[in-house]
Amino acid sequence: MTAASEALFPLVWRLLVAVGIGALVGLEREASESGGSFAGSRTFPLLALAGALTQAFFPSLLPVVVGGLVLALLVGYAAKVRTEGDIGLTTLTAGLLVVLLGALTTHSQRGLVVALVAGGVLTALLSAKGRIHRFAERIEDEERRATVKFVLVVLVVLPLLPDRELEALYGLNPRFVWLMVVFVSGLSFAAYVLSRVVGTQRGLALTGFLGGFVSSTATTVSMAEQTTDSPGIYQVSAFAIVVASVVMFPRALVEVAVVNPALLPHVAVPLGLMTGAGVLAAVVVYWRSTREDAVTAEIENPFRLQPALVFGALFAAVLLVSESANSVLGVSGVYATAFVSGLADVDAMTLTLSKLAADGTVATDVATTGIVIAATANTLVKAALAWILGTRQLGTLVTAVLGLVVVVGLAVVFI
Repeated sequence: MTAASEALFPLVWRLLVAVGIGALVGLEREASESGGSFAGSRTFPLLALAGALTQAFFPSLLPVVVGGLVLALLVGYAAKVRTEGDIGLTTLTAGLLVVLLGALTTHSQRGLVVALVAGGVLTALLSAKGRIHRFAERIEDEERRATVKFVLVVLVVLPLLPDRELEALYGLNPRFVWLMVVFVSGLSFAAYVLSRVVGTQRGLALTGFLGGFVSSTATTVSMAEQTTDSPGIYQVSAFAIVVASVVMFPRALVEVAVVNPALLPHVAVPLGLMTGAGVLAAVVVYWRSTREDAVTAEIENPFRLQPALVFGALFAAVLLVSESANSVLGVSGVYATAFVSGLADVDAMTLTLSKLAADGTVATDVATTGIVIAATANTLVKAALAWILGTRQLGTLVTAVLGLVVVVGLAVVFI
């Protein structure tokens, strides 16, 4: 192979990728009959190829070429509106994006990767039109307004907060605190969206899993209350409660991985074993279940401003108290704070100890044990709620299963 052909091969490969992205989007538009006579399986690959070739050989002319294509697409769009009466902008927008994605493929290696990912996301969004519309129809106006308010506050507040420790706030970093609020809310919202798309009625495991990621406490309350009306479903309700409680541990691992990746291997052992014990016990509970009654959890939109502010205040308080307790009382102070905090919320303590361990304020083993103690306290709360709000059979079964999970976790960190 000559030097010229070796230099040409990467460019040919990138052009083929561009054509492939265009073809993928074009086939989707044609299969869904959304493009109509405007654009389809031939037009989109050509648009991507035009963007790729221009960026490869005439990068300075890319704005001119894009402008010309925009003009051509607008003319075609106007003709489509006139002849077909379809005023949807989705296909037109997709055509413009395909031109830019084509240009990205020949821009750089990073651009090639971005184009591949963005092309896949674009195709998925286009093909999920029906599901997206059905999801939007399921959201009530109140939930929609709450989400918009939350997103607006995030976009406005986050850039304005100082990214440094402030003496007036006892050394807290306002932007870090709010960033953790956004992170936890976003994690819950992802599960909430999934529950709205697929529906929690599709299975007990899905009910517990999605409910656990949004709010394991709320899921426990919902399941326990259902057993008071239908005592015979206590086994299937217990299964959903156990799954929701166990999901709390992987969720904590995700939070540790984001805030302090170095701590993850240490925390993964006890929380992983707790997850395994909980899953095995949950399987046994499911197999012993004699009824197939459908149970569903009331999952609320986590993108609400008031709960987010409450969590932010709790997280800031736990962060300050934990650091002070470690300075004044030592390790026992951290453990006591972890237990008390865990009764209300595991996320706040998990994020706090991950940050303190990253800063070197507490040792790795102390942070690991504290997170397990917080998770243990919150797990015990689930058992108490099952007793208080549910039937005696539910309380007994949930306590036995979650008690095993707690023993496994404490044994790993203290023995």
